[in-house]
Amino acid sequence: MHGFITMKEKHKKTPEVKSPFSPEFELMAGHPRSGVFRRFFTTQRHFFGLVMGGAVATVERLKPQSKELGLSFLLLRIVAFFIRPLVKKSYRHLPFAVQLRKRLEILGPTYIKLGQVLSLRQDILPKTITEELENLLDRLPVVPFDIYRKLIEKDLKRPIGEMFTFIDPNPLGSASIAQIHRAKTIQGVDVVLKVVKPGIITTLKRDALLLGLFSRFLEIFFSRYQPRRMIKEFVDYTMREVDFRIEADNAEIFRANFQDMPDVVFPEVYKEYSGERVLCQAFLDGLKPTSPDLKKLPLFEREKLIDVGASAIIRMLYQDGFFHADLHPGNLIVLRDGRCGFIDLGMVGRFGDELRRSLLYYYYCLVIGDANNAARYLTSVADTGPYSDPKGFQRAAADIARRWHRNSNFKDFSLAQLVLESVTMGGQYRMYFPVEMVLMVKSLVTFEGVGNFLIPGFDVAKVSKKHISRLFFQQFSPANLIKEHIRMAPDMVDAYLKAPLLINEALRYFERKTRQPARNPFQGVKEMVLAGSFMIAGSILAAVQKPWYVWSLMFLVAFMIANKRKRE
Repeated sequence: MHGFITMKEKHKKTPEVKSPFSPEFELMAGHPRSGVFRRFFTTQRHFFGLVMGGAVATVERLKPQSKELGLSFLLLRIVAFFIRPLVKKSYRHLPFAVQLRKRLEILGPTYIKLGQVLSLRQDILPKTITEELENLLDRLPVVPFDIYRKLIEKDLKRPIGEMFTFIDPNPLGSASIAQIHRAKTIQGVDVVLKVVKPGIITTLKRDALLLGLFSRFLEIFFSRYQPRRMIKEFVDYTMREVDFRIEADNAEIFRANFQDMPDVVFPEVYKEYSGERVLCQAFLDGLKPTSPDLKKLPLFEREKLIDVGASAIIRMLYQDGFFHADLHPGNLIVLRDGRCGFIDLGMVGRFGDELRRSLLYYYYCLVIGDANNAARYLTSVADTGPYSDPKGFQRAAADIARRWHRNSNFKDFSLAQLVLESVTMGGQYRMYFPVEMVLMVKSLVTFEGVGNFLIPGFDVAKVSKKHISRLFFQQFSPANLIKEHIRMAPDMVDAYLKAPLLINEALRYFERKTRQPARNPFQGVKEMVLAGSFMIAGSILAAVQKPWYVWSLMFLVAFMIANKRKRE
């Protein structure tokens, strides 16, 4: 029992213990909460510091091209000269992406979480920025253990001794929102406790308000990157993550969806020990998928792991339309008995039926080599604007798909790279994809990365084809078609009941139209000719420099006749 706090007496107060955290975690220091206005000015200071630092970094980056840029580079260099003293000395020689990451880390948990979400938006943001944002801190200072225990008791409204026999004072992890510890229930079940850090909710709400204001300002200058849309997506996802009742529901949905797949495991949630800010779930004992020990397994066992992973992810995405939206190797576990486990289920993505089917057909066309139809389905799910070029995007996406089909392996050009490159290319054609599409790409990237680690150079198309083909043809099975018709039965009955009324109204409308007297096609021609005559006369009189009031009168009469015609 070394390293655990023992609680044998149910109603006895647990003795206070110092926080013997492992050296890799820093203890969170108490700090006064700043108000909205103070936070606003702090955020504004870092924002303008980033703008000025970015200008200085741009000058450094463009120095080799100074002759080609000419006067524009000279002007930028003059501006950078004057603002350089205002930029922190340690930041002056750093690239813009690094400055952005560092300032987000300084601003705290909300902005670290924002950066982690923005790192997924490779379809909108430049690659240099998204790659740098992936380096954001993910091991943040921890809450002292005595405060951690009080947070549990406050949310669950009962003493810890009534629920757990011990809790490990050393955290398993500490992220921007929550802190995780191992524990054991009074029933003897090994569990994991996930608790929201103090003050995070207030901080998130305050920062969400400020981010909304900043996004409106950024929209003016950087509308191409859709800052308002990205900030709104971030706020929506993050506010759902801090309510652990939602994560508990997500876990139950996953367990129900995969109840017929025993090789795929999701942690059981113990709701009697869970609440809005505390989540208690079963501890899954196993190895990370990138553990070197897994590479020592026989080839057939590694192939089975990849096959199970492919089946699970394809099912989440293209059958259920409900998938793990924060999938990375840290959220995957290979259990001791060879099953695959998924953890950290707070962030999920959802596909509506239409979007799910379109993406299913897209993925199916990719793995069978139908580049044209794959590009067509991909184009159909994108949002377009006034300057969009759907046909140009569709041609380019088809070209990428053909190139991938010639080199369908992880080493040369992987499937996830294909989808990511296609989605990223959408920005060039003003084609924008729903955030769920980007989260889907992250799932595919994770699957390919783990698969390539276990079996270098594995054929992702071959592994995926079996599962996606089965799912594709399952869409057209008699049982599934009957199920779809049953699901649509209420709408069909409603349409059937309303049909006579709609037909009657349509007949009345056509009857009224057919009874109206036919309009004379030459009606109004006289007024048009007369107005045109006055207009021409006025133009001639103005050209020969007759008195202004004469030709002005001609124009006025022409205008009055034309306006009368328009009212009629």
